[in-house]
Amino acid sequence: MTGTQRREQLIEIGRTLFAERGYEGTSIEEIAQRANVSKPVVYEHFGGKEGLYAVVVDREMSRLLEMVTSALSRNRSRVRVERVALALLTYIEEHTDGFRILVRDQPVAAAEGTYSSLLNEAVNQVSHLLAADFSRRGFDPELAPLYAQALVGMVSTTATWWLDDRTPPKEVVAAHLVNLCWNGLMNLEADPPTPALEP
Repeated sequence: MTGTQRREQLIEIGRTLFAERGYEGTSIEEIAQRANVSKPVVYEHFGGKEGLYAVVVDREMSRLLEMVTSALSRNRSRVRVERVALALLTYIEEHTDGFRILVRDQPVAAAEGTYSSLLNEAVNQVSHLLAADFSRRGFDPELAPLYAQALVGMVSTTATWWLDDRTPPKEVVAAHLVNLCWNGLMNLEADPPTPALEP
């Protein structure tokens, strides 16, 4: 096996174990054992468990970010919301282990390359799109980040819920998310009344 092939093998084994057991529950010993190599071989390629984990997370983040960004940039209006929801659900369906790694425990030192950093990037992109739409419709574009956070949070939370059950089918989940998002967005009030505080 070449060095490149060995590295890929270790990444796949690490990916599987991190998805099954989480970061803390995975050991270099088990990774090496499954690959039929000694622990120093794993250290040689990645410097340790943290290095292997970083490579796995980076690959999953790149894959998911590409799917979400592509859906955001290639479509318009309602279709955009639908495609983003469907992109996330499709990623979960096709790369379940990767999604489990992204939403599971992370090393304390991990600041970038986390699911929350991906969500922040999605919020920024959605916020930019909503600000332009709000300006055209006479709404305050300064409120776009609030709405972006709500929309991304709704899709993300629903996707995490769908991870384990997988019913209804992803297309149905996406349709209902879009129904709630779109019909809510289409009927926005420019200045909604705020609830009165009880005395």
